[in-house]
Order: sequence, then structure tokens, then C-alpha cells
Amino acid sequence: MLSSFFFHSPVPTARSRYRFALLVSAAFFILAAVPASALANENDPKKMVREGDKLMRQGKVVDAENLYRQALSVSPDYTVAKLKIAYSLIKQRRLVEAYELSLGVAQANRRNARAYALAGTSLLSLGQFNEARSVLTEAIRLDNNESLAWYSIGLLDYYENRIEESLANLREAVFHDPRDTDAMFSLAQVAARSEKYKEAADAYRRFLQISRNTDDERRERIQGLIDFLEYLGSRTAIYTTSGPEHSALNFTLIGNRPVLEVRINEGEEPLRFVLDTGSGITVISDETAERLKIKPVARGGKAKGLGGDGRFEIVYGFLRSVEIGEMRVRNVPVYIRKFHNPTLRFDGYIGLSLISKFLTTVDYGKLEFALTRKDSELAKAIPLENAVPLRLTSSGFLSGEVQLEGVEAPLNFIVDTGASVSVISDEIASVESVSPGLRDERMRVIGSAGITEDVPSYMLPKLSFADHTRSDVMAIALDLDIINEASGFTQAGILGGNFLRNFRMTFDFKNSRVAFAPVKEAQ
Repeated sequence: MLSSFFFHSPVPTARSRYRFALLVSAAFFILAAVPASALANENDPKKMVREGDKLMRQGKVVDAENLYRQALSVSPDYTVAKLKIAYSLIKQRRLVEAYELSLGVAQANRRNARAYALAGTSLLSLGQFNEARSVLTEAIRLDNNESLAWYSIGLLDYYENRIEESLANLREAVFHDPRDTDAMFSLAQVAARSEKYKEAADAYRRFLQISRNTDDERRERIQGLIDFLEYLGSRTAIYTTSGPEHSALNFTLIGNRPVLEVRINEGEEPLRFVLDTGSGITVISDETAERLKIKPVARGGKAKGLGGDGRFEIVYGFLRSVEIGEMRVRNVPVYIRKFHNPTLRFDGYIGLSLISKFLTTVDYGKLEFALTRKDSELAKAIPLENAVPLRLTSSGFLSGEVQLEGVEAPLNFIVDTGASVSVISDEIASVESVSPGLRDERMRVIGSAGITEDVPSYMLPKLSFADHTRSDVMAIALDLDIINEASGFTQAGILGGNFLRNFRMTFDFKNSRVAFAPVKEAQ
């Protein structure tokens, strides 16, 4: 979860080709460290591949890759070994290599559905959505039983917010390969997103049964989630709404973040919640939960987040109601966790799931927040014709395409009203056109998992989102691996409040888009 912190082409470029060559060279240099069992099979590539498959099932992906490569060195035209290597590279998120390798096989044999599935999966993880869909569709046309293609196209549907289509395709993937842990896990995620809590719990339980290499901490985390989903499944309805067609209230801008007054469980006390589009679920502080006598309903394991050691304890709660202006949402699942900011006291963060049933407007010019019922006459009058498409990550964030000056290809950035400042990944910060923008000032980052000191900051000469461009945008550089492990496709940064505060934004969650208007124009 991102919540709350301060402050193309698929063809590689010359620079990435150089990086690709280094990675391949490194892979061959460690071939001496293959398991002893491989040595007896050094002249039998098929046996090496079978040994590699065993290692893959045990989660030893690097060792498996080494065996596959040894098999390929014995038999250079062994297509199965090439595709096994590509799959292991996808697992390691070495996506350009995986794409190049699987593409080569597909070009040599245009009837090889597995090669198309691997190439499409690589493109999907790289964020090349249109190209990925055409390649994955071709894989299914060639072989309707190709489970990886069904799985990846199911993910693509999810990223583009076609939840029911995603569920159908992920079910198809699991049907063709019931022991595919990735497909089973994604089916559980999407079922939970579509509020099919029993199906989600069953899929997570099946994942634990078939996954041999899941560590104890992850098992504890998933078991806690199963307990929570079963609790939600026992409730009559989740996120039910009541109130007028439209409700608006003013907010305070603190550290570039909108702070709203809300009421919980029919209470009279106004509580301060940050609007956080970088969080899929609403969060309440442990202190506020204790004061309001909100008890945990499930717990287990640690979640990954920014700041500190990158982890925080997962504790689930449940609110009878949340009131925002005149709107009331009943039966709201929440996280309960410690907040690390010692100076600014907030009671919680409003996540996407709480407001996703409305058209949601955040007007930084008027400092006004508004919720409008989607099926109302007022909603029809809200201008959305030129809205920018957004995508939904596996972890529930909203992501859009951003253009940085000096970087040729568009980049995926999470749109996060809960972040005070924009973020670029360490990798983007090292790009030749970006690195000269390094500032002398170092920052302190307060994230969901703790505090990180001495974070480098950069001045980006120009940043564009759709048709809207801002010059001299400050951003901090962070390692976004924690985010990308769970996002499904690569995120290069985060659009934070120092960029977003220049606009009025209307989020249409149902259709995965956001309409932007500069503040002056909005006023």
C-alpha cells in the first residue's frame, strides 16, 4: 500500500541492449554453480529441463534458469529450453530478455502458441497493453488450451477494469491448469475485487494447497486474508450507499494532500481523513480505532509498504458506516495500522474502494471534494469526454501514462492524492536526461511502513499527463521494487500532490478514467 508519504515500443533502446548483454553474460558466468544432479545429465538436455522444472516448482528460479541454459548449450536449437528460460526470466522480472527470447521462437515457428503466450506476458508486464492483447489473442487462437495466455489476458482485462471478463478468463486459465499458482492467486484477487468473497477465500485456500514454495510469512498473510474474506462473506452487503444525488464539502490542503472531515459509526466526532487514491482500501490509525472501540476482525502476516523496513503488521477492521458530507457508506472494510508521522495527526486515509461507487471530484482550486451518484442526472452533466484512461494495478492502485522530457517511451505512474510529492524510480533517476536534475536537498519520507531518511530529490524539467504539462516538478527517487512486485505491470513513478494540486480532477472509477482541468480553467 502506498498510502501517505511526504514530500514504446517493446524493442529495447541501445542502453537497455547493453544492460541486456550484461545480464546474459552474468547468467552464463554463474553456470558453474548448478546443482550436482545436473552434472550426471550434462549430455541429456531433456533430463536437464526436467530437473529445472523440479527446481521451478520449489521456487528456485535462478537455479532452474541455469539448468535450462545448460540444456540449451548442449542443444542450441532446443526450443523447449528457450521457452523455459523465457518463463524463468518473467518470474525474475527480466522482461526485455524474456520478450526477445520468446519473440525469436515465435518468429521461427509461427504456430508455437507457448512462444506467443510468453511474448504477450512479457509485453503485458512491461505495460505494453495493446501489443500484449493482440499477441495473447493469437496464442489462444493457436491453442485454446494455452493456460498462460488465458491467465495473462485475464490480468489485462483486470488492469483495464473489465472485472467480469477478467474473472471469466482467469477461471478458464485455472480450468486448463489447476496447479498454476499464479493463475489461482490472481483469480482470488479479482474475485475479492468483485466482492465475491467466498470464491476469493476458496481460491486463496486452494493456492496454499498447491503452492510448495510459499514462505511461512506469506502463508500467514494469506491465511489472515482468508479469515477476513470469510468474515466479509458472512455480511449481508458491503459498501452500500445512501444519501442525495450529490454531496460536496470543503477540504484542507495539508502537505499537498486533501484532508476531509468524516464521521464513523454514526458518531458525532469529526475525524480527519486524507483522501488517498494510492490506497485500494480505507485505513484507520490504531490510536483512533482504540479510542472508538473498533476491534480487529482478522489479522495475519505483514504487508509491504514504503518507508522504514518496508513492512507493517496486517490488521483488518470493519466499520458500520462512514459519512462524507451527506453521503453515507455502510459496512466498510478497513486496515488498522500505526501511523508514523509524529507531527501531523490524522485519523485515517480514504481508499479507492470507499468512493469507487461515485463520480468523485477533487477540486484543488476551490478546495472542494464532491461525490455524485453515477446514475443521477447531475452525473450526466459532468464533462468526461476528454478524460484520461487509467489502469488498475493488481494491488488496487490507479495508474496512468506519463511522459518525462528526455525519456522517449511513456511511463506508468500511480495517481496518488495521498502522496505529498511526486516520485520516480531509482532506475528512471539514473537515466541520462534525468540525472542532471539531482538537487542538493535530501528528503525525509514517511510511509506506511515507517520513516526513511536522506532520500535524494530531483527537479524534472517537464512532466506531462495526457495534454497537461508542468515544468520544474520536484520528485524524490525511491526503490519501487516493493510496489512493482505487487502491481502486475511496471510502475516508473508516482504522481503526487505537488503535481495534482494544479488541477480539478473527476474520477470515473467504473470506466477507469479521470478528467483533468487546470485550476484556473476550473475556477
